[in-house]
Amino acid sequence: MKRIEIFLILILVSFSVVCQNHSLCAKKSIVKNAYNFWVYTPEGYDTLQEKTPLIIFLHGASLCGNNLDKVRRYGPLHALDMGKRIPALIVAPQNNKGAWQPTKINEILEWTKKNYALDTNRIYAIGMSLGGYGVLEFVGTYPEKIAAAMALCGGCNLKNLQPLGELPLWIIHGTADRDVPMSQSKKIVSALQVKNNDKRLRYDWFKGVNHAGLSRLLYLDDTYRWLLSHSLTDEDRKVNRDIKLRKEDMKKAYHNLSRTAKKPKIIN
Repeated sequence: MKRIEIFLILILVSFSVVCQNHSLCAKKSIVKNAYNFWVYTPEGYDTLQEKTPLIIFLHGASLCGNNLDKVRRYGPLHALDMGKRIPALIVAPQNNKGAWQPTKINEILEWTKKNYALDTNRIYAIGMSLGGYGVLEFVGTYPEKIAAAMALCGGCNLKNLQPLGELPLWIIHGTADRDVPMSQSKKIVSALQVKNNDKRLRYDWFKGVNHAGLSRLLYLDDTYRWLLSHSLTDEDRKVNRDIKLRKEDMKKAYHNLSRTAKKPKIIN
């Protein structure tokens, strides 16, 4: 009898893993004192598992609230719906209101590490606007956990900005941004430069690009290639300076997406 029970359990576990391939799972009220969030499991996850990297995406103020579906309106989850293939687990929390809280994001990260097989040396963070602030404040609080991060049109309110120099970091802002002044990003760059703590830092100011315009970077393959090229095991945690993101690339952001591709399965 015990053998039959064990056999059935193994079948159920195997089935649950297979069902996670190319799917979006809504996680609501599952992590105490944290945010609701989506977890995307990529194609082939059932065989890769512990080799799978993880990307944390933090949205901007327009997606705040208590409707988790709003998080799919732009960014990597929307890109997946439009046919992009991102070879990573993606965790996308929803901030109900106010500033992102690094401790809450960390609670979700630790829950994900306990409940999903993944490569803990390849965990990344990316966000824009309010999410850019959230990424910088999160990775500035836990720099030892994140292999690389990208902040679009954001800023940082941490008193000590120097931990941001401990990991590969790419800051991008548009010169025509009227919602979040470019000075917010420049403040971080200057703080790291004055301490000679900028060897892992990249930054770009996109001439004539407004606040919303930078969202197109979230649909480019090279954005994710840059993140995924880093690991906590890299010698001296060097930043990749070979992959380029250009203003002109944003014009092609949606061109290579397959609108007929299979969308992720939604599991609420």
